[in-house]
Amino acid sequence: MPARIRPTGFDHPRTSEITSRAVYAQRRDLLRLLAGGAAGAALAAWAGREALAAQALAGTRSAVPGAVTMEKPTAYKDATTYNNFYEFGTDKADPARNAHTLKTRPWTVEVEGLVNKPRRFDIDELLKLSPMEERIYRLRCVEGWSMVIPWVGYSLAELIKRVEPQGSAKYVEFVTLADKATMPYVGSRVLDWPYTEGLRMDEALHPLTLLTFGMYGEVLPHQNGAPVRIVVPWKYGFKSAKSIVKIRFVEKEPGTAWNKAARQEYGFYSNVNPDVDHPRWSQATERRIGEDGLFAKKRKTLLFNGYEAQVGQLYAGMDLKKFY
Repeated sequence: MPARIRPTGFDHPRTSEITSRAVYAQRRDLLRLLAGGAAGAALAAWAGREALAAQALAGTRSAVPGAVTMEKPTAYKDATTYNNFYEFGTDKADPARNAHTLKTRPWTVEVEGLVNKPRRFDIDELLKLSPMEERIYRLRCVEGWSMVIPWVGYSLAELIKRVEPQGSAKYVEFVTLADKATMPYVGSRVLDWPYTEGLRMDEALHPLTLLTFGMYGEVLPHQNGAPVRIVVPWKYGFKSAKSIVKIRFVEKEPGTAWNKAARQEYGFYSNVNPDVDHPRWSQATERRIGEDGLFAKKRKTLLFNGYEAQVGQLYAGMDLKKFY
């Protein structure tokens, strides 16, 4: 089974506690049975690669200020079955149903553009590039729901400094996989494919911006952006590009998927700001997934998703209603 993250004082839930014990055991037994059948060789190879990837995820709790909240993590089942990943469907349950077709090995990430050392990284190289950390981040969706997820990875800055951006590089663009053979909704009219996202250079270099390979101490499930994604905790969730295949360093602000689809609704910055309503709903409150009981109260939305102390200085002097 995947290696667990070493405990560091926080009562981190075990996989067998997050998933029901019956389902947990059934999954393990199914893998063992299949490995001994007709598909044994292929499955064994797959399981070996997954095990090696999981070993690389063993890490320690991050010491970066703001990287750990003591709020209760969302249940693993909820975090892996209620997702936005439009390449696999627009319903929240679609990614968990459809993302099994995604092939995460072999996988490479091309780094190009205004850098002195452009190169192509194999996913296993990226896994070993820097020590892994666990970071428990709030995730706020523009649709009004939120989660708390223990992510595993390291600061994107660790990758950036190795490729040596040139002085003219002002933005970082992320290009995600768009494979019609394994992603059934690529080609739909809802978005311009491939899905792209972008950050200003100082945002990308901020220590809270996480290059992410796992969650809950395990490799990323397909529906959550396997094998590599970013997590930018002070921005709405759609800014955190999933299944990344290319990272470009550019001089001008890149076009991003939702900004191109509906500019009046989704700005480039997309910082969590309760004072800027979406044109079709308020952003003042949020619904925490897992707290959906009849009498559960909505939570007040926090500016920058509660990370104002860490990132507010990045936007000093900016009109946060204009640059939404």
